[in-house]
Amino acid sequence: MKKERRLIIDFHTHAFPDEIAQRALNAIEHAGGIKPNFDGTLKGLLDSMEDAGVSISVVLSIATKPSQFDSILRWSSSILSEKIIPFPSVHPDDKQAREHILQIKEEGFKGIKMHPYFQNFYVDEERMFPIYEVITEAGLILVMHSGYDFAWERVDRAGPHRILKVIENFPELKLVAAHSGGWEQWDMVEELLIGKRIFIETSFSSSFLKEEQFERLILKHSSDMVLFGTDTPWANQKKALQQFNNSGIPDNIRRKILGENAAKLLGIL
Repeated sequence: MKKERRLIIDFHTHAFPDEIAQRALNAIEHAGGIKPNFDGTLKGLLDSMEDAGVSISVVLSIATKPSQFDSILRWSSSILSEKIIPFPSVHPDDKQAREHILQIKEEGFKGIKMHPYFQNFYVDEERMFPIYEVITEAGLILVMHSGYDFAWERVDRAGPHRILKVIENFPELKLVAAHSGGWEQWDMVEELLIGKRIFIETSFSSSFLKEEQFERLILKHSSDMVLFGTDTPWANQKKALQQFNNSGIPDNIRRKILGENAAKLLGIL
C-alpha cells in the first residue's frame, strides 16, 4: 500500500522572472555573502520542491519602489498554481497603497509581503498604520520580515518590540513574523512575542539558533500559530526540512507546523 504523502507548505520562498533572476540573486549574494541554492527561477523552485517533498510554496515578492507594483502583480498572477501561492507586495511610499492593497484582494491573492530593509521603513512607525489598517480590513495575510537581515547593517527596523507594537494596535491583523519572530533577536522574541496572538514562521533561523532554543521558541508558542518556512533559495529546502523533522518537536505538532496551520491560514483546508 502506497504511503500517503504528508502536506508540507513552505511559507517563505522566493523566485523571480527568468530575465531578472540572476541579477537579483547576484545583488543579494554580494550584499550578504550567502550563495543561493538554485538559480532563482520558478522552474528552479519547483525542482527544489520536488526534491525536498514540499507540496506548496508561498512565493514572496518585494516591491523595492512603488512603480514595481504592476509588474509584480502581473508576474504573481502568471505563476499562480496548485503548487505556487504568490504574495505580491506594496511599497510604503506608494501613493495608491490603499487601492493597490484592495486590488490584491480583489484579484484573489491571499496575502502581501513587506520588508523594512528593502523598503526603507520601521515596522512600528505611524506612517505604516494606514497600510496595516487596510490589510486588516481586507482580511489579507501580511508576511513581515522580522529581526535583522544578513544583507544589511544592524539597524533595528523590525525588532520584536516593534512587531509587538503593531499587533497591539492591530489585534485582528493576520501578521506572520518571519525568521522565528526576529532574525538574530531571538532572546527578545522569547521575552516579547512568544505566547502572543501572532504567527511566526521558521525560515532561515534553525541553522543559526541552538537546537534547544529553536525548540523552546516553538513549543512555548501556540502550536496553531507556527508555520514552516525556509527562505529558499537562501536556504536549502530539503536540508531545512530534514533538520526540522530531526528536531525534538513532537510529531503531532510537527504535522501542524509543516502544513496544517498554513493550509488553514491560507483557506485551502
